[in-house]
Amino acid sequence: MSGVPLAGRTVLVTRPLPQAANLAQLIEAAGGKSILFPVLEILDATDTAQINAMIDRLDEFDIAIFISPNAVNKAMNLIRARRDLPAGLKMAAVGRGSGRELKRCGILEIIAPTTQFDSEHLLALPEMQQVSGKRIIIFRGEGGRELLGDTLVTRGAQVAYAECYRRQKPSTDAADLLRSWARGEVHAVSVTSTESLRNLFDMVGKLGREWLKKTPVFVPHERIAEAARELGATQVSVTAAGDEGCVQGLINFFDKTS
Repeated sequence: MSGVPLAGRTVLVTRPLPQAANLAQLIEAAGGKSILFPVLEILDATDTAQINAMIDRLDEFDIAIFISPNAVNKAMNLIRARRDLPAGLKMAAVGRGSGRELKRCGILEIIAPTTQFDSEHLLALPEMQQVSGKRIIIFRGEGGRELLGDTLVTRGAQVAYAECYRRQKPSTDAADLLRSWARGEVHAVSVTSTESLRNLFDMVGKLGREWLKKTPVFVPHERIAEAARELGATQVSVTAAGDEGCVQGLINFFDKTS
């Protein structure tokens, strides 16, 4: 990434504020501007007694899987407040961001995909093939996908969920964002989950939806891209995973259209 390949481009960043800063910095390092408009809030779990009880039982498990960076941050804070990690507990991460957060916590041996970052590619790893009789705990947000756990159960594992946070749609006023769109100042939108996408379409209202449908949307997975097209987005690009992948996708797109 050299020069200022995103000069004159403004990107709407929809991640929760704690995760938005790095992407915004990379966009600005490439010469672009970012508008932070979080479409998810990450809150503590509803049932803290349940997650604490699961943490107290960590010695019973062979593998701990973290679904997202939020799962790592919330779970590790709760774990450290109560106990040490069991020495024999293997740690796994679905995505690059989750792996990065585990490393920041001092965990260096991590089971994780190395190319595409989703549940399907974690399940394809050798460590997730022979799991009959293994006890696996999955740290996630409330109401997460069931694919990972269900597949591991069919392979003979005993799976428990530890729901360590919940997601909520913010009640943010979109008036400033709509004014930016009206002035032609929003050139791209970054969205990292289907839930975020649906929240965004709802939060910007009828007028905002018309602008959103015409604005290039950048997502890290084909599943999210399909949801964007179903909602009416006309320009959807699937980028490599992570903040770096998103920015490179933006650069590639605008290089072709400039």
